[in-house]
Amino acid sequence: MSNEYPDFLGHDADDAVAVAVRDVAPGESIVGFLDGSPTKSVVVNADIPLGHKVALKEVANGAEVTEYSLPIGTATTDIKQGDYVHTHNVRSARWQNSVA
Repeated sequence: MSNEYPDFLGHDADDAVAVAVRDVAPGESIVGFLDGSPTKSVVVNADIPLGHKVALKEVANGAEVTEYSLPIGTATTDIKQGDYVHTHNVRSARWQNSVA
């Protein structure tokens, strides 16, 4: 863990992802939640840049990815807890009707 401050912020503990508040290297990190849920730790599997997302739980290929308690996209591959979540493994809900 880097320090007493969270490395990631999520809306609530049920969300599938949280956002990096700094560049985060692989290893154990802290996730804070805006709704007051207790912090939790997550083992990060890859470098995650500031503003990008980490998976807080496993998401199966084809399942919804949630943030702010809302679906933000669909997993295009199986995502493991701690994985970097971005356009390489999630199809944005905003672009669901576009050509793949």
